[in-house]
Amino acid sequence: MFAVIETGGKQYKVQNDDVIFIEKLAVEQDSAVDFKVIALDGGDGLKIGSPYVEGATVTGKVLKNGKGKKITVFTYKSKKSEKRKMGHRQPYTKVQITAINA
Repeated sequence: MFAVIETGGKQYKVQNDDVIFIEKLAVEQDSAVDFKVIALDGGDGLKIGSPYVEGATVTGKVLKNGKGKKITVFTYKSKKSEKRKMGHRQPYTKVQITAINA
């Protein structure tokens, strides 16, 4: 059984006990979070919602809130002697999927 969930403007295909890194959520560590289900594949075939499957939720447990690896962003304008170097670390939430409720 798998489900397609939506969070942070992105879609993820998940199964039980999967660990996913999603856009940062404003929740504490070790708390439960529910996600909206776009598609659900159970024993009786694929159900696709419009836009969401009614009565279906995916529950996850927040393992960690953190930041990703640093990337370097370098912008410049040619022939103008204008340049700028910046770094960025994208915040994330690490979630373990605990249940798919159909």
